[in-house]
Amino acid sequence: MSSGTVVRPYGDTTGDGMVQLSFTLPVVCDRRAEGAALQLAGKMGMDPAMVVHSRPIGEGFTFFVVYGRVSHLVDLSEVRVAERDFPVLPAKEINAVVRRRLRRKLVVVGACIGTDAHTVGIDAILNVKGIAGEKGLESYPEFRVVNLGAQVGVADLVERAVTERADAVLVSQVVTQRDAHLHNTRQMSAAFREALPAGRRPLLVVGGPRFDELMAEQLGVSRIFGRGTTPREVASYLVHELTGAGVAG
Repeated sequence: MSSGTVVRPYGDTTGDGMVQLSFTLPVVCDRRAEGAALQLAGKMGMDPAMVVHSRPIGEGFTFFVVYGRVSHLVDLSEVRVAERDFPVLPAKEINAVVRRRLRRKLVVVGACIGTDAHTVGIDAILNVKGIAGEKGLESYPEFRVVNLGAQVGVADLVERAVTERADAVLVSQVVTQRDAHLHNTRQMSAAFREALPAGRRPLLVVGGPRFDELMAEQLGVSRIFGRGTTPREVASYLVHELTGAGVAG
């Protein structure tokens, strides 16, 4: 069902409202557990609902996939997203803009902060090998990249960024238990505000699969990048912000 900007989920037929939901309950995997999963699905508005998959994941925990119908509608006119307000340039043009307008190498310091040891995201953006067929920022001749790796303390990150005279600090956060990614990001932005005056602070850019890209101002950072971000997109943003290069040329 679709009327203007109002849509319903699609499962088997258009507008049937069918959705698939996965979750874990702290119960032993048995028939009673499946009944508990169906009860939860019903309270969430799925009617009818069916358990299409269940399996134990450790002692006393069961993972479920539930399929069912919801009556909720989505109004696309009310959807808010973080729009990209900069052009994504070819790698060659990114280097040319830095050389022409910055007239020195653009310095980037990257890290995973706090107890986060998941470097896949930051390495995908910074390392030469990159991701999805795009090379990382280390491959850009006009960039100087310092990758500090995992579990970097906020104080150490600030100190190194100051020492390197970083233009931008890129932080990846994957661990989200108890909102650790939000706490760490706020702590980092506060530390940079304390250490440097506004005109000397680097761009603070954070990324990770669980961030809300609309929360940049609330978290005190310049930009948030979500899942699917590529090195060229990050490089284009840095060039846009640091050189005022709204368009190629």
